[in-house]
Amino acid sequence: MGLVFLLLLACAVFTALGIWQVQRLSWKLDLIDRVERRVHAAPSPAPGPAQWRSVTAESDEYRRVRVSGVFEQAKPALTQAVTDLGAGYWVLSPFRTSEGFTVLINRGFVPSGWRGDLDGPDRETSVTGLLRISEPNGGFLRSNDPAADRWFSRDVQAIAAARGLKDVAPYFIDADAGGDRPGGPKGGLTVVAFHNNHLVYALTWFSLALMAAGAGAYMMRRELRLRRGR
Repeated sequence: MGLVFLLLLACAVFTALGIWQVQRLSWKLDLIDRVERRVHAAPSPAPGPAQWRSVTAESDEYRRVRVSGVFEQAKPALTQAVTDLGAGYWVLSPFRTSEGFTVLINRGFVPSGWRGDLDGPDRETSVTGLLRISEPNGGFLRSNDPAADRWFSRDVQAIAAARGLKDVAPYFIDADAGGDRPGGPKGGLTVVAFHNNHLVYALTWFSLALMAAGAGAYMMRRELRLRRGR
């Protein structure tokens, strides 16, 4: 009967995992719906210092926002990137807003070996794009190296410290393609996609639960027949 108990325990565990995946599926569908609505909404003012503590990925990431001000004449941070246009870099430039704070603008993509213009406009301008949450530390198995100015993720705090920037927002903005300068970085390449395999996982766990239950029932009947035979 020990084997029957183990099979029934496995059935309970598999069922619990299936239920958890159904809950994750509901959460993921809700997340996708919220992000879709944010991406296509009219732009709102980017959060200022008074709101920074409440900015989170769940409540704010991929919101369409707008800022007005001027690009600071500081060296942009080039962060390694792979896009549909190939391998290259995201160009992150500091932008001083008319509200007095600084935000990093991801002005877009440039390919490796780029020799074009990396400076932002030298006049007051407006930038519209998607609010993104800082990506600390680096990429997969590759840490950012501020001393060497080598970046594998868009780490707002580290880039701000390396550039000596003050009053920097804890997020960055992926600029849309509307503000592209001829011969400059290509904006509007944000990929908004979420893996959603939770239904497949749920069906897999429930199938394993049924198999364990069926095997347990078979073993129980077999054990009962053997006992009656004795």
